[in-house]
Amino acid sequence: MKTTTAILALLLARLVHAQSDPVSRSWNQPVEPFRIAGNLYYVGASDITSYLITTPKGHIVLDGGFVETAPMIRANIERLGFRVRDVRILIGSHPHYDHAGGLAELKHATGAKFIASALDAPLYARGGTDDPQFFDRYPFPPVIADRTIADGEQLSLGGVKLTARITPGHTPGCTTWTMNVGDQTVAFLCSPTAPGYQLVDNPRYPNAIEDYRRQFAILRSLDPDIFLASHGNFFKLTEKRKRHSAKVNAFVDRKGYREFIAEAEASFEEKVATQRNASPHRLR
Repeated sequence: MKTTTAILALLLARLVHAQSDPVSRSWNQPVEPFRIAGNLYYVGASDITSYLITTPKGHIVLDGGFVETAPMIRANIERLGFRVRDVRILIGSHPHYDHAGGLAELKHATGAKFIASALDAPLYARGGTDDPQFFDRYPFPPVIADRTIADGEQLSLGGVKLTARITPGHTPGCTTWTMNVGDQTVAFLCSPTAPGYQLVDNPRYPNAIEDYRRQFAILRSLDPDIFLASHGNFFKLTEKRKRHSAKVNAFVDRKGYREFIAEAEASFEEKVATQRNASPHRLR
């Protein structure tokens, strides 16, 4: 009875939290899963990303996409020849509905432990409500963290070590994860963007500007061989996937990483300057 109730609740959540706009739907088109490098696989959608990290002791999944993405992620894991029930750990980049929407269903399907940054865990638990930028506009099924993690902490499973770097701004606990795959370093960026954000004079997030600048300082200190992110367009997923092969790893892109961070930082500072010029509290 409890199992039936849980399944009905998840099906209802899909309806309640379904994507309603064409942009979101375009981000969530199915793509064939594939190996990025070593034990790292892509199991997400056309732009909303999800990653599978396999180990002999069970697997790790990073990000759950929209509510509707969860079944796609599950199918992609199985399509690659792995078992969904072998996923032991779920982690996230940040608690927005396009990345955390499917986590509750994945947690139910796998029985995995969910690990989140201490600063973002409350927003995951609220299902995205009372967001410092979006208020209650983009809710998702709540997911409770079994463990919280701080900047610089590591999680380990089956010989794999992931390091959490808290890169705040997009959300207060936005988490960039790093790991090694063979002799290559990998960074999974949270998000250095501020889409429609109130950065100046925001009483709900008064230190947003300082947080973003701290994020950029951290991101500049990283020098990954492979950089991935919460959105495929950040790292040219579609283009790189077409060029990717067993002989040529198109995702090795240190120059592209530096260029992306520089462009994102410049865009952010331009947005801050524009909002400050328009602020009624500006000194005249």
